[in-house]
Amino acid sequence: MQVLKLTGNFPLESGEKLHQVEIAYHTYGHLNKAGNNVVWICHALTANSDVADWWNGMVGPGKCFDPDKHFIVCANILASCYGTTGPFSKDKDGKVYYSDFPDVTIRDMVRAHIALRRHLGISQIQILTGGSIGSFQAVEWAIMEPEVVKHLIMIAGGVKTTSWTTALNEAQRMAIRTDKSFYDHHPEGGKEGMKAARAMALLSYRNAHAYNKTQPLTENDDYRNLKAITYQQYQGEKLARRFNAHAYYKLTQAFDSHHVGRNRGGLEKALKTITAKTLIIAIDTDILFPKEDQELSAQYIPGAHLKFIHSDYGHDGFLLEVESLTKVIRAFMKEVSSF
Repeated sequence: MQVLKLTGNFPLESGEKLHQVEIAYHTYGHLNKAGNNVVWICHALTANSDVADWWNGMVGPGKCFDPDKHFIVCANILASCYGTTGPFSKDKDGKVYYSDFPDVTIRDMVRAHIALRRHLGISQIQILTGGSIGSFQAVEWAIMEPEVVKHLIMIAGGVKTTSWTTALNEAQRMAIRTDKSFYDHHPEGGKEGMKAARAMALLSYRNAHAYNKTQPLTENDDYRNLKAITYQQYQGEKLARRFNAHAYYKLTQAFDSHHVGRNRGGLEKALKTITAKTLIIAIDTDILFPKEDQELSAQYIPGAHLKFIHSDYGHDGFLLEVESLTKVIRAFMKEVSSF
């Protein structure tokens, strides 16, 4: 992992400022002489910049995004807890922010990554992609720098948050707020509430079919200790071991900020400024970003290709269905580019 330290204040969309910003990032492979082999991957909510680890089915030698051919970049987002400035960073007075960390938006995250792009000497991004909230960043970037982004691949995401996704996020934040330790300025604050929040989130990341398939029950099971119960508990514990509630809370708020039409004259006007050749990959069982969300994205992005893939695992299919994703992405790139 490498870290870029930006000098001077970093203004946020809210009007507040961060007095210092650090951006943690990973790169794989090498930038070629022509500078036209960049693949930039935007990560999802609780992931980090080590994309070769958490998306190892897609990133690696011989895989869809190959460091032997491509210069691959992934950067940790603002408000996270994996090296980029967030709630565990210090304010201008030297105090850890915790819950006082300023609100950030998807656009703030992208602006930080644009600063990293410039630092790395990248003038052209051949493929800009991401899944879930990563697709939020990717589509915002394609609007903010249309001259830089050549190919946009959005996976299991959308061009705006919806009342449905905001309601899911607020239910999670309510769970965190019920944990009174969240208001203590302490690294462990809110951990129990975050466990419950994660259990709620999983219900939207998967679906009824996925749970009934992976956590089956029989007539002889103890109803007090069913597989679905222990699975939810395990997932909450698992996240609590690697993440923190303050970052989780701020990131769900950033999720809610997503609307590419804000202050741009609406969705249609904003999306029609995209010049990148665009592929939108939707998952047919995704209840977090259902069919109509994907169709809305494709409706206004000029020339966008919309492809559905099947997954038994709902939204999480963007992490799991590597064979289908690879097939669709390679076919798209073969059709629209010699890359």
